Amino acid sequence: TELGVERRFVPESCPRAVRPGDFVRYHYLGAFPDGTRFDSSYDRGSTFNVFVGKGQLIAGMDKALVGMCVNERRFVKIPPKLAYGSEGVPGVIPPNAVLHFDVLLIDLWNSEDEVQVQTYFKPEKCPRTVQVSDFVRYHYNGTFLDGTLFDSSHNRMRTYDTYVGIGWLIPGMDQGLLGMCVGEKRIITIPPFLAYGEDGDGKEIPGQASLVFDVVLLDLHNPKDGIVIENQVVPESCERRSQTGDFLRYHYNGTLLDGTLFDSSYSRNHTYDTYVGKGYVIAGMDEGLLGVCTGEKRRIIIPPHLGYGEEGRGKIPGSAVLIFDIHVVDFHNPSDSVGITVNYKPSNCTVLSKKGDYLKYHYNASLLDGTLLDSTHSLGKTYNIVLGSGQVVVGMDMGLQDMCVGERRTVVIPPHLGYGEDGVGFPLRFNSEVLFFLILYLSLLCHLSLSFCFVIPLWSRAACSTQGAVCGPFSEYIQAQVDSGKGKLAPGFDFEKIVKNMFTNQDRDGNGKVTAEEFKLKDQEAKEEHDEL
Repeated sequence: TELGVERRFVPESCPRAVRPGDFVRYHYLGAFPDGTRFDSSYDRGSTFNVFVGKGQLIAGMDKALVGMCVNERRFVKIPPKLAYGSEGVPGVIPPNAVLHFDVLLIDLWNSEDEVQVQTYFKPEKCPRTVQVSDFVRYHYNGTFLDGTLFDSSHNRMRTYDTYVGIGWLIPGMDQGLLGMCVGEKRIITIPPFLAYGEDGDGKEIPGQASLVFDVVLLDLHNPKDGIVIENQVVPESCERRSQTGDFLRYHYNGTLLDGTLFDSSYSRNHTYDTYVGKGYVIAGMDEGLLGVCTGEKRRIIIPPHLGYGEEGRGKIPGSAVLIFDIHVVDFHNPSDSVGITVNYKPSNCTVLSKKGDYLKYHYNASLLDGTLLDSTHSLGKTYNIVLGSGQVVVGMDMGLQDMCVGERRTVVIPPHLGYGEDGVGFPLRFNSEVLFFLILYLSLLCHLSLSFCFVIPLWSRAACSTQGAVCGPFSEYIQAQVDSGKGKLAPGFDFEKIVKNMFTNQDRDGNGKVTAEEFKLKDQEAKEEHDEL
C-alpha cells in the first residue's frame, strides 16, 4: 500500500540529485510482482524523457525519482493508488496492479541551468586567453552525463579547429571555451538547450541530452594578429642590423604553442641559410628576421595566416601558430665589400703592401659568432703568399693591400669574396660564412716584378760557381734555391718560361752562360751583401 524505494547502486560521486522541476532521461524495466514484464525502455532503444514533479508521470514515479543521482539504480514498488488505480491500462496493466520498476538514471538537467566549467589544469603562464572571434585548435572527449563516450578528436588523431563566438559551435561550447589558456584543461558541461536540443544531432547524440566535454586547448590566434617578437639575448655591441636583401645564417627550434617540437636546425647540425625579405621563407619569418644583430637570440611567434595557413605542412598541422627560437650566426649583403679595421699601425710606415709582394703574416680566422676556424699561431708557422696572385680568396687579397710591416688589422670577408656558398669543408664546416680575420703583417720578403723573387747570399752564389760560371744547369740551380726556401716563383706561371726569362735577364753579355759576376740585378751590381732576383 506504500511506495517502496530500494537504492541498489549509488555512484561514489553525486554532484547533483533530482529535484521537482528537473528534466530526466532514464532507462527502466516495468514488471508485475510475479515477474511478468509489461514495458521496457531498453526494448525501444531509447530513454524515457520527462520532467519530474509536473504531473507527467504516475505519482509514485514522480516521488521515486526525487533525490536520484546520474548512474544511480533504484528498484521501485508502486502501489495502485500511486500508479493506475482501479482502472489500470486496458490491455497492458490490470486494475489495482502493484508495479515494479528497475530504474537507471542517465541524464538530469533543469531549464535554469547554465554552462558549467571546471578547470582541472591551468599553466603557470597564461599570456592570452580565448576571446570572441579567436580561432582555436583543441582536443576533446565528448561524453554524456553517465560517462558514455559519443565522440573524441583523440580517436581521429586530429584537433578540432574552429572560430569561437561566431556561431560555428553549439552555444554551450562557444561559452565554455572563452577565457581558456593554451595548455589549459577543463570540463565543460552543457545542458541540451545549449547543445543539440530536443532532436539531438541525428547520429550519436539523442534528443534532450546533456553533454560533457573534456577539453585541452592547443592553439589560439586571431585573424588580426601579427607576429610577436620577444628579444631574449641582444649583444651589447651591434654595429649592424639585418635589412631586406641580406643573407642570414641562423639556428632555430620550431615548436607549436603547446610546446610540441616540429623542426630544429640544431638536430641537423646545420644552420638555415636564406635571404630576408625576398619571399624565400614564410611571411612571418621574413618579417621576424629583420632588425637582428649577429649573435642575437629572439623568439618569433607567427600566426598561421603568416605561417603555413590552413593546410599546414609536414609535421605542422593546419591553422597552427608557430614559435621559432632563433640564434643569428651571421649575415651579409651581396653588395658588401671587405670590411677593414686597422687596429695598430707603426709610426714609421713608408712602404705599403701591393700586388706582387711576397709577404709573410700571421692570422686568426673565425666566424662572426666567435667560432675559431684556423690560426697560424696554433700551427706554429706563418702564412706566406704572393699578394694578388690568387693564392688566397679575393677578400683576403683585398684585405692585405696597403699594409705596413708590423700593422695589425681586422678583415671581415663576405662569402662572395670568400669561399662562396659551398665553403671548403674542414675547418669551414658550413657554407656561406662571413669570415673574420685578425691579421699581423710580419715582413715583406720581396716583390715579384718579373714573376720570380730570390734572396741569394754571395757566399752561396760563389760556392755554386765553377771557373766563373754558375754550376750545373741553370734550371736545376733555380729549382734547388726554391726547394731550400731561398727563392719564390710566382704561382700560375710556367716554370720553364720563368727560368728562361731569368737566364736571358742574367746573361748580360749574351754568350749563353751566366757567370757569378752576371748573377745579380743591373741596378744592384754595386751591392756586395746580396742580390734580389
